[in-house]
Amino acid sequence: MTQNRLFIVEKGGQRLDLYLASQFDSEGLTRSRLQQLIRAGMVLVNGSALKAKYLLQVGDRLTVTIPPGTPSELVAEPVEFVTLHEDDDLIVLVKPPGVVVHPASGHSTATLVHGLLYHCGGLSGMNGELRPGIVHRLDKDTSGIMVVAKTDFAHQALADQFKRREVKKIYQALVDGSPISQSGRVDLPIGRHPVHRKKMAIREDGREAVTNWRVLERFAQGLTLLELGLETGRTHQIRVHMAALSHPVAGDSVYGRKNSHYLEMGITRQCLHAHTLAFRHPRTGENLQFTAPLWGDILNTLELLRRTGGL
Repeated sequence: MTQNRLFIVEKGGQRLDLYLASQFDSEGLTRSRLQQLIRAGMVLVNGSALKAKYLLQVGDRLTVTIPPGTPSELVAEPVEFVTLHEDDDLIVLVKPPGVVVHPASGHSTATLVHGLLYHCGGLSGMNGELRPGIVHRLDKDTSGIMVVAKTDFAHQALADQFKRREVKKIYQALVDGSPISQSGRVDLPIGRHPVHRKKMAIREDGREAVTNWRVLERFAQGLTLLELGLETGRTHQIRVHMAALSHPVAGDSVYGRKNSHYLEMGITRQCLHAHTLAFRHPRTGENLQFTAPLWGDILNTLELLRRTGGL
């Protein structure tokens, strides 16, 4: 099913492709895919097809036409994940750490998408050949719960819920240090790092990003277990926000601190886990909520911390 979207620019000076990438970030539509649409004349600025590098002006009206998805030509292969729920429209699963969600540079095989195609044969084609069914993402080394669309109908409906911030997303993370308060709210905009293009950063001109957190457990070894609720869904949001509070996610090699004792505590990756996901079923309207217990490696670390110095 063809999608038609309208945007009215409120702040000028940004490239057309970058603006659209920020608007579609939570829906998983990549900058490269949007550039393809721009080149194909599927993006109009005030009724005219312009280049991706066009600098937008305040009041510009953008119309984006997203054609129906095409079947994926990826080769299905077995990839580990845990299924929590599956029906004709969607699948809710738990992604293990170390699994990349979809093919990208350096990861052309053994992604979650390959495993999903092996498991259920077909997915929504709305995100193009490399990202079939993917409505939202988790980082490679983040474990936890995801929902994937099997039909274009479900994909559109779920994407709309994410965009309207109607999806409940709760994470758990082990972070460095011990926050002074028991809870807090981080409201700091996030954008692409000005130098390191694979990183995100706090930027005044970034997109709104809000994270709520509360302490679940403190440990004498200088680590704290947090519960984190997301009001927005920016790339690397929790990792960037916790680093900004000087309490980076333990084991985070990009935004965190090096700690020679991590291996002794069983920490070999960022200790971040998508714990709870709640949304409306796209076809029935039923309110659904799913919970994925912490992955085994984080559980083992917590047990070790409790045995050797829990507070």
